[in-house]
Amino acid sequence: MKLKQKKPRKKLTLNQRRKIQKSFALSFVFIVLAVMYVPILLIIVFSFTNTRSGRIGDWGGFSMQLYSNMLQNRELMGALGNTLMIAVLSALFATLLGTISAVGIHFLKRRVKAAAKTLNQIIVVNADIVTAVAFMLFFFVIGFRQFGYTTLILAHTMITMPFVILTVSPRLNQLNPSLYDAGLDLGAGPMRTLFKVILPQLIPAMIAAFAIAFTLSVDDFVVTKFNNGGASGLHTLSTYLYTSFKRPNVGQQLRALSSVIFILSFVVLLIINFRAKRKAKKARLPVVAPPTPTTTA
Repeated sequence: MKLKQKKPRKKLTLNQRRKIQKSFALSFVFIVLAVMYVPILLIIVFSFTNTRSGRIGDWGGFSMQLYSNMLQNRELMGALGNTLMIAVLSALFATLLGTISAVGIHFLKRRVKAAAKTLNQIIVVNADIVTAVAFMLFFFVIGFRQFGYTTLILAHTMITMPFVILTVSPRLNQLNPSLYDAGLDLGAGPMRTLFKVILPQLIPAMIAAFAIAFTLSVDDFVVTKFNNGGASGLHTLSTYLYTSFKRPNVGQQLRALSSVIFILSFVVLLIINFRAKRKAKKARLPVVAPPTPTTTA
């Protein structure tokens, strides 16, 4: 009997391997994006219906009732206002203090700079529960008895300032190290050089740092819970969600609020990316020299 000879397998070419790798990479990316965004899309879709059960999956027809109930809920709107006010003020203070701190750390000597960067990262890597309890005990020690806006703004400023420093520091490393010395040589004092020469170069990084600090403040729960004055104290969205989620119809109203927050964030992100691409496109355009005048004899 003749043995059947196995046909040699065809080896894939380099282009075929690259296509297979690219297809696997794209599949992985789409799977991750689906896991991230499908739950959010479900919340948005079911925010346009109102059912007695309140469960996602029960469709009771298209309705804007949840958005109307959300706007009429004074406690929810009050928590939203508190969240936005605390986030804006704490992000503003954190951006100003963090930028000045980043500039100071940048001009330190090497060993002192390394120590300062290490200390700055403690709050970043520290557990939220430890930070929250530490701030609560600190406010008790210095004499705070009524927790509210002051304690929350101070706490949120301190927990977001390290992220501002981490955001601004890379931009400082990209600057020309001779800018500060040039400002001093031209007659400007240290403070005038800081505000006229250094800080204008940091504006894009400061805007990004403000956005990060604002988002972290809005998203914080543990530090807010320990420093807002307890159940009868000041409520933000996170603490209101924690204490009111089991109330009837509150969970459905939070669907509408979550949808509004996500859509606004998405629109702002699109605008920022569009402006960045437009600015980069303008920067790549060739500079056309003006026509030189011709003289006729």
